[in-house]
Amino acid sequence: MILRDATPEDATTIAQLGADAFCAAFAHLYNQQDLGGFLAASHSPARTAAEIVDPGMRIRLAIDDDGKLIGFCKLVLACGWPEHARAERVIELKQLYTDPAVTGRGIGAALMDWVLDEARVQNAGEIQLSVYSDNHGAQRFYARYGFEKVADIHFMVGEQRDEEFLFSRVL
Repeated sequence: MILRDATPEDATTIAQLGADAFCAAFAHLYNQQDLGGFLAASHSPARTAAEIVDPGMRIRLAIDDDGKLIGFCKLVLACGWPEHARAERVIELKQLYTDPAVTGRGIGAALMDWVLDEARVQNAGEIQLSVYSDNHGAQRFYARYGFEKVADIHFMVGEQRDEEFLFSRVL
């Protein structure tokens, strides 16, 4: 597995993997209108292309030996929930997604190791992320890296409000 920074040429592939991974885990929770609107807004090639060139974001890819994208993460160099900040400089892990067909092969761990290293490079004192309240596997994964629940928050998918947890790790 190779880890590398995203380039503009990766936008369509990242957007597709993001939509596929989100749908594999959560599509059953939403009606088609809410899900379709959310995917079009959050996982479009255009939005992903804009994120790749955004100086306030870092996107790291996990590529298999055949050159296929198998995971990615997005790190926002700003605080997502300032009202819950516990450090002076807070950054947000926006997404950490792996190809559903290869989950459990260390891809998420490799990406999380990069996130923690990059947070130190950015002189962050804290990393925040949101996780769906019923996504117990993700919560266990983040807890293994020292993240803990700090607040109840919500996440909108179309008109549907999901209960989420804000997890954080002070560095």
